[in-house]
Amino acid sequence: MEAVIAVVALFFVLFVVLGAYATVKAVGAAKRGVDRTITQAKRTVEDTTLRARSLAQPGPVGQLADLRLKLRTSMRATQEALQAGVGEDESLKESLALFEQLSKHGRELDDELRRLEPEPDRAKLAQRLPALRERTERIIKSADSLRWAAHDRARKFAEDDLDTLSAQIDVEAGALRHWTTEPAAVWPEAPKPESTATTGQTWQETPESGGAGSGAGASGGAGSGASRGAAGAGGGASRGGEASGGQEPPRPAITPPSARPTYPWQKKSHPESTT
Repeated sequence: MEAVIAVVALFFVLFVVLGAYATVKAVGAAKRGVDRTITQAKRTVEDTTLRARSLAQPGPVGQLADLRLKLRTSMRATQEALQAGVGEDESLKESLALFEQLSKHGRELDDELRRLEPEPDRAKLAQRLPALRERTERIIKSADSLRWAAHDRARKFAEDDLDTLSAQIDVEAGALRHWTTEPAAVWPEAPKPESTATTGQTWQETPESGGAGSGAGASGGAGSGASRGAAGAGGGASRGGEASGGQEPPRPAITPPSARPTYPWQKKSHPESTT
């Protein structure tokens, strides 16, 4: 039981500490926001007052107000440019450190100019005015140099990035437009059918008759007719003499009859009956 109470008390203390820390942080953030708003308001009022004084009061007093206004405007613009660019470019840290040293001289000069504004001796003020103007111009020139260098550096980086991006876009656009202008044949030409050579091979069905055999086909019949027509030929006489003995042997060809292919549609020859 005591352990449970101790744990609960520990959590309570922890919550109280966290709540106090969050409250302090919130109050600090609010205070900084208020201070920032007050500073900007005071700066705006001072700038407006200096602008009105430089226009409304001629002579050394108006010139002092004009010098202060130019100095403050240049220093503020340079500070904002360097602080905005240091987050993206680490090399601006050194430039920002140099500007901090320049800001010390600028604040000293601004304080000196502010102290000289109510000076009643106008002649003495007019004598010191050229030296003050030269000093102010030197500080303004240095601040402007840092600011424009930062601007030029950022512009150069932006141009290089744009050139690289444009080159990549050109390559991608060329790849998207890379198609063949010659249309490919969709339907290829069919090969021409080869004609079947039937030279020297004819199949003819010979009807059965009583005087001649049908096993040898047309060549056998032609041979027997030729043997009866030409008695002087030796080959024809021998074939003609065998006409009464049954099937007549075929005429010799380039390939022997035994090597010829047998086809399923070819009818088998039946020897003529002698009875």
